[in-house]
Amino acid sequence: MLQTLLVILVTNIHYWRVNAPAVALEMPITKKTEPIIDQKNSLNDLTNTQWMIETKSVWFSKPPQRDKLKAQHPATFAETDIVRLIEFFTKRGGKVLDPFVGSGSTLIACSQCSRIGTGVELIQRWADTARNRLEHKKPDPLQTVLEGDVRKVLPTLSDSSFDFVVTSPPYWMILRKDNDHKVKAERKAKGLETRYSDEKNDLGNLGSYEEFLKELKSVFIQCSRVLKKKKYMCVVVSDFRHKSKFYAYHADISQVIEAAGFTLEGITILAQDSKALYPYGIPYAFVSNIHHQYILIFRNKA
Repeated sequence: MLQTLLVILVTNIHYWRVNAPAVALEMPITKKTEPIIDQKNSLNDLTNTQWMIETKSVWFSKPPQRDKLKAQHPATFAETDIVRLIEFFTKRGGKVLDPFVGSGSTLIACSQCSRIGTGVELIQRWADTARNRLEHKKPDPLQTVLEGDVRKVLPTLSDSSFDFVVTSPPYWMILRKDNDHKVKAERKAKGLETRYSDEKNDLGNLGSYEEFLKELKSVFIQCSRVLKKKKYMCVVVSDFRHKSKFYAYHADISQVIEAAGFTLEGITILAQDSKALYPYGIPYAFVSNIHHQYILIFRNKA
C-alpha cells in the first residue's frame, strides 16, 4: 500500500513539472530613495548617520598620489581630507576661504564638491602652481587665487562673506632643515623645493617663534571678520621640533586663534600611516616620527 502511494506521488510530481503553466516571476520593484536630511540641518547636506560618522575623533588619511605640480610644493595636504571637511561644514554652493592656499589643494577640493573657493598665496610661483593645477584638473571659474600678502589681502574682503575657512598655516623654521633625513630623501634627492620661499614677508621666515605667532593672530582676526558668525574654521597642523626643542604647535596656535575671536570646539587626529620612517635620534635619544596631524575645529563667536 505504501509503495503504491509513493508511485502515485512521484507520478503526479512529474506530471506537474511537465504540464504546469508558465508563471512569470515578478520581482518587487524597489524605488531608489534619496538620503533623508534632517530639515533642521542648516550646516551641511549629510544624513544624520553620515554626520555621526564624520565626528569620529580619529581619521585615517588616504591621500591620492600627488600630481607633478603639487609635488613641487614642500608642504601640502590631501584633497580627500579637505573634501570631507568642506562637505561637513558647508552646503553645496557654500563659499570657502583658504588664507594660505599654497599649491591649491583647497580649491581643487572645492571644485570636486561644488563649492566656491577663494585662496590667498604670497609667492607667485605657488599661486601660479595653484592656477595651473586648477586648469589641468578641470577649469572652474568658481575658484579664485588671490596673489599677495594675506595680511594685506584679507582686509579687502567683505565682512561675513564666507561660510567656512580651512587652511594649513605656515610652519616656523620647519622647512629650513637641509640635512634632515626626510628632507634629503623626499625632497633634495628628487630635486624638489625644500622651503616655501626666502621672502621676508613669508611668515615662516620670521626671526622668532613669538613674532611668528603674533603675525598669525593678525591673520586669524581677519578670518573671524570675513567668516559668518557661528560658522566654522578648521586648521590643519603638526607639532614640530626645531633644533633641540619640541614645539606643541597645535596647542600654541589654538591659544592664538581663540584670542582672535574663535572658540575651540574639538580636535580630530588625522593619522598618516603611509609616511616613511626615519632613524631620528638612534642610538642616542628618543625623537618621534610624527605620523599625524591635528584638525583643530573652531567656531566663530556670535
